[in-house]
Amino acid sequence: MSSAPKDAAERWAVKPVICYPNETLPTPPLDLYHEMRDSAVKCGEVIIPPREARCFSVPAGHFFRMSAPEGPQVGDLNLFSQHNLAERFYSGKTRALHGTHITNGERMWSSFPYLRPLATVTDDSLHWYGIDEYGGSVHDVIGTRCDPYTGNLLSGSQYHHCCHSNLTRALADETGLSLQEAEPHIHDVLNVFMCTGFTRDTGQYFMKASPVRPSDYLEMIAEIDLLGALSACPGGDCSAEHSSDVAICHPLKVEILKPSDEMLAKFTSPAPNRYDGTHGR
Repeated sequence: MSSAPKDAAERWAVKPVICYPNETLPTPPLDLYHEMRDSAVKCGEVIIPPREARCFSVPAGHFFRMSAPEGPQVGDLNLFSQHNLAERFYSGKTRALHGTHITNGERMWSSFPYLRPLATVTDDSLHWYGIDEYGGSVHDVIGTRCDPYTGNLLSGSQYHHCCHSNLTRALADETGLSLQEAEPHIHDVLNVFMCTGFTRDTGQYFMKASPVRPSDYLEMIAEIDLLGALSACPGGDCSAEHSSDVAICHPLKVEILKPSDEMLAKFTSPAPNRYDGTHGR
């Protein structure tokens, strides 16, 4: 262990600089989105059983509403372009642009070379939670997803109802891909309803009991035609563990809502990022 140098206090005192100031990010037209939502009617519903995952499709300009109707439950969400699985949610860039957790008016951004909004949060009933005394908050883009590889690494377990496995099976069932073909498409998630943060002493990723209740929801507008995959985490509310057949788990629900044709005519999907891809050549 190295000892602190004489100028340690001076080094610690250096003020941080935000890596990606987001004041110049394209501003979502929330007034339009809320007007669209006022005209929307339910046109579809998917129930995700405990310790399983299901896929769902959301046309551009439609809304999808996620809830835990029977009790506290965390979900792991993957999003893809409906027409191109290579364009998918980029959690790292979303985290860099918005912070560790997302809420009203913030967006789920897509991977390179597209880097455009896949979905925008329009209504988060847990927005009130903010950041608690432990540094915890809700709907994180920190965690990767529970998976069998880490379980095997840490404990030698062979658990196959973790979210990575659930999402792989759901995507394979939806697309007709084999499990081996589907697995590389599964990516780091939005942890819907999960309450997480980093410990201040060791900097370790922590989870605590989700504050979600049956009346709560997270609602988004699809910015492009989307294919979603949502897993009901085997950790339930993630108050103790997240790869378990012991934790109490509940189903999740996804509702799809279609605005009126008049309002949909006012909606335009964002174009991919305009970087020309020449890499300075």
